[in-house]
Amino acid sequence: MAAELSLIVDMVAVLGTAAAGGYIAHRLSQPALLGYLLAGLAVGPAGLGVVKADGAINFFAEMGVVLLLFALGVEFSLGNLLKVRKIALGGGTLQVLLTTLLGGGLAYLTGWVDTLPKAAFLGAVLSLSSTAVVLKSLIERNEMQTTHGQVMLGILIIQDLSLGLMLAVLPILTQPPASIGQALLIAILKTALFFVLAIIAGLKVVPTLMQKVAQTGSQELFVLSVVALCMGVALATASMGLGIEMGAFVAGLMISQVEYADHALQSILPMRDVFATLFFASIGMLIDPQFLIQNMGTLLSLVAMVMVGKALIVTALVAVFGYGFKTALTVGLGINQIGEFSFVLAGVAVELKLFSPRLYGLTVGTTAITLLITPFVFKLSSYLFSYLERMPVIGRWFIYTQRPREVVIPEGLSEHCVVAGYGRVGQTLVRMLRSQRHPVLVIENNEATLQTLRDQQIPYLFGDASSELVLRKSKLDRARVLAIALPDPLATRLTLKRALSMVPSLDVTVRAHAIQEIDVLYQLGAKEVVQPEFEASLEMGAHVLLNLDDPIQQVQKIANTYRAGHYREIIPKQLGDRVPPELERVVEGLEGRWYTLKPDAPFINCTIAQSDIRRQTGATIMAVRRGQRTFRYPHAQTLLEVGDRLLLVGTPQERQAFERLLSQPIR
Repeated sequence: MAAELSLIVDMVAVLGTAAAGGYIAHRLSQPALLGYLLAGLAVGPAGLGVVKADGAINFFAEMGVVLLLFALGVEFSLGNLLKVRKIALGGGTLQVLLTTLLGGGLAYLTGWVDTLPKAAFLGAVLSLSSTAVVLKSLIERNEMQTTHGQVMLGILIIQDLSLGLMLAVLPILTQPPASIGQALLIAILKTALFFVLAIIAGLKVVPTLMQKVAQTGSQELFVLSVVALCMGVALATASMGLGIEMGAFVAGLMISQVEYADHALQSILPMRDVFATLFFASIGMLIDPQFLIQNMGTLLSLVAMVMVGKALIVTALVAVFGYGFKTALTVGLGINQIGEFSFVLAGVAVELKLFSPRLYGLTVGTTAITLLITPFVFKLSSYLFSYLERMPVIGRWFIYTQRPREVVIPEGLSEHCVVAGYGRVGQTLVRMLRSQRHPVLVIENNEATLQTLRDQQIPYLFGDASSELVLRKSKLDRARVLAIALPDPLATRLTLKRALSMVPSLDVTVRAHAIQEIDVLYQLGAKEVVQPEFEASLEMGAHVLLNLDDPIQQVQKIANTYRAGHYREIIPKQLGDRVPPELERVVEGLEGRWYTLKPDAPFINCTIAQSDIRRQTGATIMAVRRGQRTFRYPHAQTLLEVGDRLLLVGTPQERQAFERLLSQPIR
């Protein structure tokens, strides 16, 4: 009885502390994974000593790994992979191989490890990135549908798929050299046999079985069947010497192809989250703070080498596959951490006695630090690009790499409509414009859509719409309108700002991705800002009102009133309150600086409209701070007073023009 009570105490201690750690990490805008690691550290042998690092908790941690990989298999999307199949299959595979060879080889040559199997395991650990942390960052920044987001997703899928192969092959390297070839051949045959049986079962047995279970209408029976399938296939691979992890992943793949995949995933997610939390907490129990402090210099050096080295490898590969340098560098900086599944490989290496306690401690510490840094790297990448563009030599080369990579424009094109972005919104817009015989020019950065443009004989520029070189090539000075329908919020803001700096009178319509962007885009000079969520609600409201026999003119007037007010009257208060207090966070990616108006400033007691700052300098006033009050996105009729602090957004040249204007004597 004492043993059972001890297990309950351990479970309560780990889960309760993990919940608190996850909550704190969330409040600090950090991955919950880090909170779980710290929770394990707090209750483990190196912390309060409430829970031991061995025993029953390790069993539940193994369950967490199995369910993590099972859910990964269920969530596997062949469609997402096919969108970027070249860079995913080619670049992703090369990234895993190069990182494994270079990382492991460097460790072997420098004496960090003394055998090739250790080097292979260490290189494999370094090759994997964090799917959970990267996807969370992309979702929070509304960048899932961007080019760099899709490339990251494709490479991460390949990395996750490679984990199963690593778990099958790497342990064989511990065999005596003379028998490695035979052991590898046997493992390959076992793996091939297992996959043949899995394919047959996945196509013939599993769909029928799950359909029969689902028809019973019993949620409990359905969940029980899913878990039994997952554990059964994992047990089968374990008995074949291939590891339970590969079996769990393949079981997920088998479920992913049946009609009830979403229902199965929804049923298993709560269990996965609980047991995965135990897994990450069990990793935290193995962290020794004293060891980390004693080896802090080594750890920081490893973090720098891993993140810089991996970023260089990924950036080079993405560039080689034909993507622009900016996209390549964004991907390189986004997936240069070590991922959560690296813990699985490191744990296998410890079981095989390949990783010493010191090497394992350094691996865990390096992984935790890289995961902690990743969200900040995402945030700082836009400022890095701005800095690179300003550098004398690198800046010219950086801008040159953003030139259009393919141009199909008719001679003498003018009075045309430029559409930046050819996703679902852009395609609908182009279809409407062409139906009315308006000449169109599309700017697109996704190679997958180019063939569609060619087939329909639509003039296009293949390049980054936020690049000045691409915008100049689009003949904006001859265009009638510019419509920005890009999936990337940062690229949207930069495109709008740079387009209006070239042609201040251009009529620009912009798609906003989030509520917080609406006023920013209007302030930057957009003629019309469309927020899809609000537009959908207005269309639904109009449809309902018309069905209630309200006059069509009255219905149109209501909708147009909301649009003219920048949707302010329909923004929920709790959502409006989410606008961050510091404007610098909202205008991320744009170069801004605060200026204080002195008594001799030429536009004291003038409105923003009268000062005509945007036309004279190209810069935009994003905020006016007066004492303790801050006017965000000030209206054109806002009066400027002595002591006001202005947040001015613009290029260095535009800010210099503003400074010259500021120094002119009062007329």
